[in-house]
Amino acid sequence: MSKRRFRRQKLPLEPIELEISSVSHEGRGVAHREGKVAFVDGALKGERVSAQFVRKRSKFDEFKTLEVQNPSEQRVEPPCQFTHQCGGCSLQHWMPQEQIQFKQSVLLEQMTHATGLAETDFELLKPLLGPTLNYRRKARLGVRLVEKKGGVLVGFREKYSSFITEMDSCSILIPEVARLIAPLRELIGTLESKRSIPQIEVAAGDMPGTDVELNLNQVALVLRHLEELVEADVKQLTEFAENHGIHLYLQPAGNDSVHKVFPNGEADRLQYSLPEFGLQLNFHPMDFTQINAGINRAIVSQALEKLDLKREDTVLDLFCGLGNFTLAIAKQAGEVVGVEGSEEMVRRGYENASVNGINNVKFFAANLAESMANKEWSSVKFNKVLIDPPRSGAAEIIEEISALKAEKIVYVSCNPATLARDTALLLSSGYRLISAGVMDMFPHTTHVESMAEFQLIK
Repeated sequence: MSKRRFRRQKLPLEPIELEISSVSHEGRGVAHREGKVAFVDGALKGERVSAQFVRKRSKFDEFKTLEVQNPSEQRVEPPCQFTHQCGGCSLQHWMPQEQIQFKQSVLLEQMTHATGLAETDFELLKPLLGPTLNYRRKARLGVRLVEKKGGVLVGFREKYSSFITEMDSCSILIPEVARLIAPLRELIGTLESKRSIPQIEVAAGDMPGTDVELNLNQVALVLRHLEELVEADVKQLTEFAENHGIHLYLQPAGNDSVHKVFPNGEADRLQYSLPEFGLQLNFHPMDFTQINAGINRAIVSQALEKLDLKREDTVLDLFCGLGNFTLAIAKQAGEVVGVEGSEEMVRRGYENASVNGINNVKFFAANLAESMANKEWSSVKFNKVLIDPPRSGAAEIIEEISALKAEKIVYVSCNPATLARDTALLLSSGYRLISAGVMDMFPHTTHVESMAEFQLIK
């Protein structure tokens, strides 16, 4: 095979002027040039921008904005000074209220296109909103020693690059994490093993013993290291954790190798609360949990409102995780079954049921990309269903979900395209779309979280 194929593409360096006619589903400005579509990062509809090539493809080109010649009225000064380099956010130049309108339009376009419904055929739910800054409780920070930039960098990847952004704070991370970036850079730069630490997993939960409304967070850091740490490095890291009041874990290999080193003698758990339901949920720092605590509480409340739960209800919660929805449902329904692909999450679900004194719930592990038939729990007569699948959706089991003939289905989604596809399948299986709407789980990004409510046509 020719080596030319692996050569880096040479791109024109001269700025190109472009007229932005619309905004794509990825939040990029759309222009047209020389018979091709041009996607322009950092540009808004109606603007004329000076832009630089990022990539050239056969059917479209990609650019980044260098200068805006006639700013849109919707343009704002980004709240983070690193936004032009950092790949963590892509919409900070856009008014937050316009960002949510954009996300709502993406959902509506996907739903109407896939189903043939008009926007007036179902209720558009009011968007669930929260703080647009300092909301992120979970993240993966890259770490790299870059001598020519003065030492160790800790942060998110740069745009269009695998390099680490040179940053010492972050407007999106919760304050307890954002203020650790600079001291972490300094600390890791003094370690003997500074070349063998590629990333830090960040997780945070509610600070124990404080009112959830105070929004105080207990932080845990999980340091991945490719070589065994010398005793002096472990001592420095432990002292750092003690001085900053954080939980410290080390990860020498895969996820199974993660172990807590500070504080000693405490369970390897964080916690978050769902105060409306009187729940405290424990989780390991490597568990999947929602990154935005306030929006998660609002989503759980709205989902249960749409399910319209009663004590005689038997509810199926698919892709249930550690029981985020399951245990809240159990507070209002007669019986709940939670199903999740991970045995570890099933154990966590039972742990949280025990912590909260809940005994009307059962958890099962099953691959939900495969048929639900012949499962121990599949013969139960469920009259309501909640589903919260991954980005790929649940097309493989929608037919079987429909066959349950549950009177209500609430679908929580992190991908409007697969939600729309699965909605079309539910409509063809005897359900009616009652309502749908978006939740701003990831402000300043193009991620669209949404919820849809379905009712069986009798």
